[in-house]
Amino acid sequence: MNQDSFRNFQQGLSEVSRWLFPLAVIWLLGAIGLGWLVKVSLIMLGLLLVTPIVLVLGVSWWLRRNLVQDQCPVCGYEFVGLERSEFRCPSCSEVLQAENRHFVRSSPPGTIDVNAVEVTAQAIED
Repeated sequence: MNQDSFRNFQQGLSEVSRWLFPLAVIWLLGAIGLGWLVKVSLIMLGLLLVTPIVLVLGVSWWLRRNLVQDQCPVCGYEFVGLERSEFRCPSCSEVLQAENRHFVRSSPPGTIDVNAVEVTAQAIED
C-alpha cells in the first residue's frame, strides 16, 4: 500500500470531520425545532441592550445618594468623600467622617476641640 495515499485519506477525513460537527448540530436543532432558539436569542439581545442602561442609572442614583462634597473642617480644602465612611483629608491628612452631608473630625471620645484665637500684644505704659 502506498503511504502517500493513506496520508491523503487521513487529511480527507479531517476535512470531512471539520464540517461534520456543525452539520450534526444544525440537523439536531432542526429535528427539535428552532422556535425556542429564536426566542432565547431575542431575550439575550434584549438583556444585552437593557443591562448597561439599568447599570448606569443605578450607579448614578447610588452616587447621588452617597457622595458628599464639602470642606475640611480643619484646613478648608474642598473635596469629595463617601457618606458614612472614614477617610483622610488630602491636604492636611486629618481623619474625617462624612455624616449628614458634611465632614466632621473623627476624634476619640473625650477629646475637646479648641479654637485658637490670636491675641496681639500691647505694651502697658507706666
